[in-house]
Amino acid sequence: MGKIKIHSNNLLLDYYELTMCYSYFINKKHHEQCVFDVFFREIPYSGGYAIFCGLEDIVNYVTNLKFSIEEINFLRGRYQFSSDFLEYLAKWRFKGDIYSFKEGSVIFPNEPIIIVKGNLFDCQIIETYLLTIFNHQSLIATKASRIVNAAIGRGVMEFGARRAHGSEAAIKGARAAYICGVIGTSNVIGDYLYNIPALGTMAHSYVMTFDSEYEAFKHYALSYPNNTTLLVDTYNTLKSGVPNAIKIHNEVLKPLGYSLKGIRIDSGDLAYLSTKARQLLDSAGLFDTKITVSNSLDEYLITSLISEGAKIDAFGVGEKLITGGGQSIFGGVYKITAREINKILVPTIKLSDNPSKTTLPGFKKVYRFYDLDHKAIADLICLNDEQIDHTKPYLLFDPVYTYKQKEVINYKIELKTIKIIEKGKVIIDLPTITQIKEHCQNELNSMWSEIKRLYNPHNYYVDLSNPLYELLQSMINKLRV
Repeated sequence: MGKIKIHSNNLLLDYYELTMCYSYFINKKHHEQCVFDVFFREIPYSGGYAIFCGLEDIVNYVTNLKFSIEEINFLRGRYQFSSDFLEYLAKWRFKGDIYSFKEGSVIFPNEPIIIVKGNLFDCQIIETYLLTIFNHQSLIATKASRIVNAAIGRGVMEFGARRAHGSEAAIKGARAAYICGVIGTSNVIGDYLYNIPALGTMAHSYVMTFDSEYEAFKHYALSYPNNTTLLVDTYNTLKSGVPNAIKIHNEVLKPLGYSLKGIRIDSGDLAYLSTKARQLLDSAGLFDTKITVSNSLDEYLITSLISEGAKIDAFGVGEKLITGGGQSIFGGVYKITAREINKILVPTIKLSDNPSKTTLPGFKKVYRFYDLDHKAIADLICLNDEQIDHTKPYLLFDPVYTYKQKEVINYKIELKTIKIIEKGKVIIDLPTITQIKEHCQNELNSMWSEIKRLYNPHNYYVDLSNPLYELLQSMINKLRV
């Protein structure tokens, strides 16, 4: 039997990162400066916005990345890299700069969410892990935000660990969901690592291990008299489950001075069952007993249930949240936008027969424009050395349909791409998960409801500054054949 390898994420690289870095090294290009952008091209789920998540993990990875002796020896065994290169790799540490949106920010297509500035080696070697984290956590965060928004103030719990695409996806998915408004998780390690409230009561198997549903409910209530929520659909929700739950309140909890906290329905016609269950509970005087439902929920089904008048207080959402249900990928990419030529940082561009895949050149930054009520007007991508005088009117224009213009006055601006890492060192205090969650809510509050709606959302404006637009057009014209 082979020895099980205990691994770090250091070698979570696409092999071409190593082959390119080796070629840079032997051609003495590895110290040349460059800039890479992380961005995405389309909003998932045909939605109006996305949420950026995963920055904390990216920062921790980049600042702690160090190849071990065992990992270097493994690469040596590939017989493709010189000893000089492997010695360099063994001593290498990331020394570049990283600019980024804050974690939990609302983001839009084609704007640089993360900007990496450093030498070719620094920028190239971190690509795969950076995209892995950005794509997964931003997808789950976006899905969670849509689900929470659909619930219109009702509690949403993340119940998807057992359906996640691996243990890491379960853990980081719970974190991303919590940042976007989920009130708790079934995943205990989420509570242990991030203080996300761990929530849960019983499964159908618990009920089935007793001689009767009533006996199961009774023993559970005696175990947790101050927090009794009963799963009522093991046999028959309305004829057995809810009546037995009411009996438990009257015969077990009430004599002890407690009340039935809630019931959960996990199957069947949730709109019908919740409405009838509410009638039964209210008839018994249990007006404060909450009804939670689960079973393959997503934002669309939740919206439908609420529109039907279902009497539901909270939702447990599993696989369609933790797997990003309905969308397999987020679509983030990592593209070079500037490189050093004769010790000067020169813009680069990738052209494509598909216009949407043409990249924006240069070392850039992103501003968000707000009106005086702090509602977002548009994002502006501009060159890094540009300055905007917010005391003067500013002309925004669509980068494709340039005749679509808007002069904004009485506005505020916020720089979204702030420096996080300088010369390999973190230069800000990383926020707590509670602070990230608060930032996410503030970001969503700044967006118009038309952007957040589930169907036919408004297209938010992401515009280019005039200098960046002129640079883009000049490079296209120069390279066009």
